[in-house]
Amino acid sequence: MLRIAFATMGSIVVFLLLVAYLAHRLLYPGLPLAEVSRYPLVTVIAQFLAYLVVFAYMISLVDRKASGSFWREIHWNRPRNWPAYVMGGVVLAFGLQAVAHFLPMPKELPIDRFFQTPAEAWILSVFGATFAPLIEELFFRGFLYPVLARRLGLFLGVALTAAGFGVIHSPQLGRAWAPVLVVFLVGLVLTITRAVTKSVAAGVIIHMSYNTTLSVLIFAATGGFRHFEKLAQ
Repeated sequence: MLRIAFATMGSIVVFLLLVAYLAHRLLYPGLPLAEVSRYPLVTVIAQFLAYLVVFAYMISLVDRKASGSFWREIHWNRPRNWPAYVMGGVVLAFGLQAVAHFLPMPKELPIDRFFQTPAEAWILSVFGATFAPLIEELFFRGFLYPVLARRLGLFLGVALTAAGFGVIHSPQLGRAWAPVLVVFLVGLVLTITRAVTKSVAAGVIIHMSYNTTLSVLIFAATGGFRHFEKLAQ
């Protein structure tokens, strides 16, 4: 687990520096490198490349230490009634949006900078609905949860996995407790799903559906990613 965590952090840093340097040299030579590294497109591209490396590393670790296939060893177990899990992600998104309505949510969050242009919004939405949920579920529900559940028991395994899921998203949420709580609740549902179904795939489907639903809501609220000022209303 620690090797995967360090590989993830190291890969993100390396690719962020690399992508920022290339963008600085090729597209923004007149801007400071530090400013270019904060551009949403640079961040998403770097994270995507880092996740590719981490995905390959996860597979190599399992292949070296286990006799079965990667997907079997992590308990992928694709559910037959997958539409139910798609609907579960939709219901979860609407339900937690209702909960957030009663919480002191900040007017501005660091993640809002990803919704300033249509291109940025589209890239983040596609990444957040596809590859990001896959890698996050593999790490948290495929690797971390089984370890914690075996060592600490089911209850602490579920709670700590959900807490870790909330913590890694906290920088995007300005470390404000209300939005982090919402993400913790998402992690709680995903981890309970993993515990009950014995399926990582079920959580991936819910996670993808949840993120897609949020993106669709933002798309509708901004008139097709054209009027982002409406998000502040």
